[in-house]
Amino acid sequence: MNTFFRRTLTGAWIVLFVLGGFWLHPASFFLTGLIMLIGSQYEYYLMIKNTGVKPQMVLGILTGITAYVISTLIASGIIPENSFLILIPVMLILMVVELYRRQDKPFDSLAHTIFAVLYTALPFSMFPFAAFSRTGLDSILPHTKIIFSPGIIIGFFILIWANDTGAYLSGITFGKHKLMERISPKKTWEGLIGGIIVASVIAWFLSGWLGVVDRIHWLVISLIVSVAGTFGDLIESMLKRNTGVKDSGTIMPGHGGFLDRFDSAIGSFPIVYLFISLFG
Repeated sequence: MNTFFRRTLTGAWIVLFVLGGFWLHPASFFLTGLIMLIGSQYEYYLMIKNTGVKPQMVLGILTGITAYVISTLIASGIIPENSFLILIPVMLILMVVELYRRQDKPFDSLAHTIFAVLYTALPFSMFPFAAFSRTGLDSILPHTKIIFSPGIIIGFFILIWANDTGAYLSGITFGKHKLMERISPKKTWEGLIGGIIVASVIAWFLSGWLGVVDRIHWLVISLIVSVAGTFGDLIESMLKRNTGVKDSGTIMPGHGGFLDRFDSAIGSFPIVYLFISLFG
């Protein structure tokens, strides 16, 4: 199977997985975000192990899952907001466990264990707050008793892909000025500008259908996605250079791993959520 066909087939699967999972039903929304979180956090720990540091992989992932589950229950109104306090003893447990692991560099292990939660689990744990208790685009399958709209998440990923496409096409056509050559030699300022333009155009036309927030807000979101998403990509590239790996994983043939595909989402969604929380 040639590279182009493999990348195209895998890309179609990724779109189906993301849009289908988040759009289908609140339950599939939860499971899709959970899979992305676990996959991304697991790949982070594997890359760090290449440097000789041994983070607490199992307990770290369980902490990420706990944060995501609590976020979903709070966002859907099932448990109170102060339930996040549960994470305080969980973090303490990570520190105590490190005392008994007898690692050569225990604080390196502990730092990477906790940072993975902040880097991967925290952004994905914001997803439920952008969908539950919101109205707008309906889920494909009907549901009862829960107010839910996946419109922001669906639009968010469409804008990420629009930005990626615009950045790629403008980069290979006009790209001359490197954005950050020491981290990612292929990224250019022309690509960044092209991505912003394409994402803005898509946001303009999709805003009426997606709902949840108005057209001006969607245009701002497209700008955040383009700029912050680019830095999210660069941060993951820096991580790969630091750990000496080409791709974060191999689960998506031709596209790498979860972190390779969702680094832009991890980098940009916290800013998007901050914006819609303050002005949405």
